[in-house]
Amino acid sequence: MLVNQLLSMKGTSGKPGIEAGTIVTIPPQATLAEAAQLLAEHRIGAAVVSSDGRKPEGILSERDVVRQLGGHGPEILSTPISEVMTRTVQTCTTADDALDVLDRMTKGRFRHMPVVDEDGNMLGVISIGDAVSGRLKELAAEKEALTGMIMGS
Repeated sequence: MLVNQLLSMKGTSGKPGIEAGTIVTIPPQATLAEAAQLLAEHRIGAAVVSSDGRKPEGILSERDVVRQLGGHGPEILSTPISEVMTRTVQTCTTADDALDVLDRMTKGRFRHMPVVDEDGNMLGVISIGDAVSGRLKELAAEKEALTGMIMGS
């Protein structure tokens, strides 16, 4: 399965950040408090940090927010996210193999990955849940095909 197929499976849920063509971004000068509010409002686990809404400059996850709060207390909420975001953003393309992306996420211990075109512009975001769901659908289809072959249909 390719990343393009994962994006198409996301469909049109009507929820920003979950829907395939919707990408929730936040500018780097926004505060951690604003980021926490955005994540809660959209019920998502991460937001892409981007000045222009097209190219990823970083990523901020709810884990990042919790770690900052735990380490520095509530006064950290006024800090710009540019100071605490993950700057090295792992990306993929629509032609990448979903299993390879799942492996990268697992090894890198992150859960969200922007999908970009050849110019580095974002096309969507996939989560580790999207990749696992896609793999489970692949396995179910393989099982059905093998069962059909065994049963002679």
